[in-house]
Amino acid sequence: MPLRVKVRNAESGATVEMELEGENTIDDIIEGAAGYWEKDAGAYVLRRGKRLLRGQQTVAEAGILNNDELELIPDPEGG
Repeated sequence: MPLRVKVRNAESGATVEMELEGENTIDDIIEGAAGYWEKDAGAYVLRRGKRLLRGQQTVAEAGILNNDELELIPDPEGG
């Protein structure tokens, strides 16, 4: 069953809703959101609460739930 999440652009405050499957990766989400806002996906990470998410971890492994709100932020390590 697909999950619906909202991704907020930390720089502009804009949001985009995405529909995800449990096997989608964090990189998939970053690429989708960064592409939507025409940004370089390699320079961003996701934040869920205080936790940074990145890489090949799946939605299921990251514990992302339906209606979660994620934030697309510039990679604090420089990407």
